[in-house]
Amino acid sequence: MTPTDDSSDAPDRGADGESDALAAPGESEAGTRPAGPAAGAAEAEADTGTGTDAGVEDDDGNDEDDAQTAGRRRLRSGIEWAAVLGGAVVVALIVRTFLFTTFWIPSASMEPTLIGEGRHDRVIVNRLSYKLHDVNRGDIIVFEVPPGEPTMTVDGKEVRDLIKRVVGLGGETVELRDGKVYIDGKRLAEPYLPEGTPTEPCPPGGGETTFEIPEGAVFVMGDNRTASLDARCWQVHYLKESAIVGRAFVRIWPLGEFGGI
Repeated sequence: MTPTDDSSDAPDRGADGESDALAAPGESEAGTRPAGPAAGAAEAEADTGTGTDAGVEDDDGNDEDDAQTAGRRRLRSGIEWAAVLGGAVVVALIVRTFLFTTFWIPSASMEPTLIGEGRHDRVIVNRLSYKLHDVNRGDIIVFEVPPGEPTMTVDGKEVRDLIKRVVGLGGETVELRDGKVYIDGKRLAEPYLPEGTPTEPCPPGGGETTFEIPEGAVFVMGDNRTASLDARCWQVHYLKESAIVGRAFVRIWPLGEFGGI
């Protein structure tokens, strides 16, 4: 009986032993994970800490990149604005030097067409006009003060340019007779003058009345014939076309009188 009992116990122990042997590795593997919660928590914290540090480093790098990008944008924007402003200045200088300029009316010599004293109308002058076509009778022109003629001072400013109307052209004979203007013996119609405006010699009653205008020159007078020191009064009674700055064609001041002239 004893051997029988031993033989029956051996397989049981063997089964238990085999079970224990298989379970031990299982327990050790399982024990590496769940049996060490503190270690698992440490690993989790380590992972979390590593991720956090990496995230901070990435944010710092992004901030630096953003700052550099913003700096480049500002620099580029500054360069663009400088180019725009510089271009505008250059264009303005070109326009003023070669195309258009402004002129203010210093005296009453062109009234009532343009008002000087007390208001000082302002006009735009086209510098290109006479490079594209000839001077026409009736044009209002701005020109340099002729050589030998005095300049005037208005409101503390020396006036070096004058404004008058073209009456006679090169090759024509201008005659003042009975308060009227004649061109080559024919009376000149002047609708821009107030009715009844007389055109007298300068000085009245003693000046020349007949003027021969050479080619390449013009004869000019102010619309205010009794208060204009013009070609009638000059030492040389004509203006060379080369002295013309340009043609006044629009009044820009006062705004209520804006328009062509």
